[in-house]
Amino acid sequence: MHLVCGDKTLDLTRPCVMGILNVTPDSFSDGGRFHDIGQALAHAHRMIDEGAAIIDIGGESTRPGSNPVDIDEELRRVLPLVRSLAPKVSVPISVDTTKPQVMQAAIDAGAGMINDILALRTPGAMEAVAASKVAVCLMHMQGEPRTMQFEPHYEDVVREVHEFLRERLDACEAAGIARNRVVIDPGFGFGKALPHNLSLLANFDRFLDLGVPVLAGLSRKSMIGTITGRPVDQRLHASVALATITILKGARIIRAHDVAPAVDAVKIVTAILGRDAQ
Repeated sequence: MHLVCGDKTLDLTRPCVMGILNVTPDSFSDGGRFHDIGQALAHAHRMIDEGAAIIDIGGESTRPGSNPVDIDEELRRVLPLVRSLAPKVSVPISVDTTKPQVMQAAIDAGAGMINDILALRTPGAMEAVAASKVAVCLMHMQGEPRTMQFEPHYEDVVREVHEFLRERLDACEAAGIARNRVVIDPGFGFGKALPHNLSLLANFDRFLDLGVPVLAGLSRKSMIGTITGRPVDQRLHASVALATITILKGARIIRAHDVAPAVDAVKIVTAILGRDAQ
């Protein structure tokens, strides 16, 4: 299994780790830590050295209750990093955005993936990706970041998320985006209460029948705090445990703040399952 990411290809024969690089002042976990471009670049290279197979740059916080930033500010945060990293590193660079203008500028600057929590539903987003050769991650979210955690409701969360992702895959195919350019993400914590997140986790392998790689984004999420009582800076062990569960259930990309421990988890699970021999 390989994912086409513009001029690079991501080998998903075995699971891999996507390193998170937030260049925002207000992200829930690492807001403000990498606002300086020098620090951000150093952290990106450190994650690659630790084994990250892709770097995901975010210029707008999507934590619960967050407010959007304007296009110019998001471009100011993101584009210098894409321009600096994309031509110099061997791994694809992903940009986490919902704005078609940012998508297009990032693609032009060398990004190999667009990670969209709105699954290309913003007018112009589908067209921006379809006209390129980059990969896209389609995520499920109920509502929008500012209000998504205000009493989310589902009749059957697994079925509803599965149906949504299937519909978005079909929309991508109709727009000319090949399946070998698409990843899906059930969207843990995005318009989901703890019981919804646990149901999605328990049934994670249900999403494999959609025929594209599935990404798991559980690193430091609030569900860990709810279960363990740990603050955000003490959620490493639980994050690795959740990553391990999703790898066992078929995840091909683990989105992580702490790359080295996540890479170790991938190595252990794949050794046990014998995937290195596939």
